Amino acid sequence: MSVRRVMGLETEFGVLAPTAPHISPVVLSGQVVNSYGRSRGGRGAGRARWDYEDESPLRDARGFEMDRARAHPSQLTDELPLPSATGAPLDDPGMVNLVLTNGARLYVDHAHPEYSSPEVTSPLDAVRWDAAGDQVGRDALTALNQTPGLDPVRLYKNNVDGKGAAYGTHENYLMPRATPFPAIVAGLLPFFASRQVHSGSGRVGIGAAGLTSGYQLSQRADYVEAEVGLETTLKRPIINTRDEPHAASDRYRRLHVIIGDANLCHVATYLKMGTTALVLRLIEDGVAPDLSLADPVAAVHTISHDVSLRARVPLSDGRELTGVQLQREYHRAAAAHVEDRDGSDADAQTLDVLDRWARVLDALETDPMSLAGQLDWVAKLRLLEGYRERDSLAWDSPRLALVDLQYSELDPRRGLHQRLAARGDVEQLVSPEEVATAVTDPPEDTRAYFRGQCLARYGDDVAAASWDSIIFDIPGQVTLQRVPMLEPLRGTREHTEALLERSPDAASLVAALRGRP
Repeated sequence: MSVRRVMGLETEFGVLAPTAPHISPVVLSGQVVNSYGRSRGGRGAGRARWDYEDESPLRDARGFEMDRARAHPSQLTDELPLPSATGAPLDDPGMVNLVLTNGARLYVDHAHPEYSSPEVTSPLDAVRWDAAGDQVGRDALTALNQTPGLDPVRLYKNNVDGKGAAYGTHENYLMPRATPFPAIVAGLLPFFASRQVHSGSGRVGIGAAGLTSGYQLSQRADYVEAEVGLETTLKRPIINTRDEPHAASDRYRRLHVIIGDANLCHVATYLKMGTTALVLRLIEDGVAPDLSLADPVAAVHTISHDVSLRARVPLSDGRELTGVQLQREYHRAAAAHVEDRDGSDADAQTLDVLDRWARVLDALETDPMSLAGQLDWVAKLRLLEGYRERDSLAWDSPRLALVDLQYSELDPRRGLHQRLAARGDVEQLVSPEEVATAVTDPPEDTRAYFRGQCLARYGDDVAAASWDSIIFDIPGQVTLQRVPMLEPLRGTREHTEALLERSPDAASLVAALRGRP
């Protein structure tokens, strides 16, 4: 049993032009993406479009497909956005949808620039390529804010706009399709309801519009309205049922998690991804603890609203547990299963996740503020309490809402988290050098390596790409050449580096893949 599996993160950034509040965030998002593409000189991103052919956002894991006519427009993620709506040049609609040399995707998702990380195989790599996405955002801002004639723009890694709207930070985990979906739901509802005790990013205000004063653990909690569902922007569920594997559909499902917060603390992201990977393994092996909640949606709200961590939520069997106690039950089950399955042969990262998980839960029960260098909701609360004590501020003070926003700003000159990190107050799990490399280079142990290398080496001949395909437009060829990539653990450096090295151009690469001399 291990934390290792194919996984990834998607982050929608908040976007704002303070001196031009009338400009649509859709237009601003297009400017952000375009600016990054131009700043890279179009290298590996200037021409390639996104290939929507294999996407199926309305297919439901419960065994049906939603009628397209009934779907909310935000669910139709398989449609190419209109260039005029995003601010992209009419002669270059693909520039609002960049495929990057690190295997990631940067594009306009509704009213936000979104960075979707490449596929990785461990929580630590998830942290690294997620942090690379933050740097991509900063680089895009630098390029945009140096462009004459455009208003300065700011980006925020958060999940709420302070006006009642929310946007997502989604996780993705590859799972065997043989795992029954009802077992996934049963095992994850209590876990996701309580995971926010270590993975929440903190929020000033209670309720979707934040109209009730106070502070809570999670930014997403108050927007959760259902236990299970296909939607991601309306009636948001704890468990999302989108059945879009981006891989061989007879073998895999992709668990699309929409309940998580945007984390800036490396440890919070590491725990979010690592603990979820362990719980998924418990579910797959049929040994997840039975912690069925009497009302999962209410539990999400109750746990988030109580920063003392003492609030108890009722279970179906009559017990009442706190969020920390629920997490403790999952930790015990995971630790026991690792010991039973692997013993001393368990890999180092699995053991580290288990150890950190236990130590964080211990600290949450005894001294939560000691975790200010590891967890976002605690780091933010410490900052806010400092302002409250110094200036005698009540929780409904607009100044505290501004501090909340500034915590998430990506600009290192203004972002409060960025300042904490710069002075060494936040534990870093990956170095700035590792992050800088991940901005341009893909992971080496998934198909993201082949995707990123194709963009870097043959970018001018890549017409389109997606998670599970690359399409080449080779001079002299009558038709486009599609290369499928349905196995996420193929296309690695080990599998493809020699082939790439002996293929000086896209034509020779495709010929070799087709078995032609």
